[in-house]
Amino acid sequence: MKVKKPPLRTCLGCSREADKRELMRFVRTSDGDVHVDPSGRLNGRGGYVCKNSQCFEAAVRKKRFAAALHANLREEDIERLRREFEQTLTD
Repeated sequence: MKVKKPPLRTCLGCSREADKRELMRFVRTSDGDVHVDPSGRLNGRGGYVCKNSQCFEAAVRKKRFAAALHANLREEDIERLRREFEQTLTD
């Protein structure tokens, strides 16, 4: 019987490859909104970041959210995502 490999994803901030359950997912929904998706189950285009603020900030600085999610993010969108991300980490 073949052993199933865990699904791997790459962090947008540090480019480290990890099991997707170790990373935080961000998703752009069909209506164009971008949200933190802690469950990893929302429909839409996704991107992953390590569960630390350094990787989040690196992804913002390198404009990787916009590239991965195919979305134009304004500064207020980034601030909202930052708050959602920090809140999710503390829960």
